[in-house]
Amino acid sequence: MSLKRTNVYADPSDLALIKEIAARRGVPEAEIIREGIHLAALSNRVWDDPFDWPTFEGNGETATSQQVTDAVARANR
Repeated sequence: MSLKRTNVYADPSDLALIKEIAARRGVPEAEIIREGIHLAALSNRVWDDPFDWPTFEGNGETATSQQVTDAVARANR
């Protein structure tokens, strides 16, 4: 993986937390920051295509475990 260097301004209390977490996990502070950047990028991603969510018929009540098992079995036939 190729990395690119960048500079950011951060709140001192956030940096203190990052330092503490890195020490506790035994990893460089930069790894914690990279993980945070990655999570922020993913959480703000806009998808081009809508998700194709499955729909289920029912009366609005919570399905039992057996009903879920039966529905999955029917869908896989």
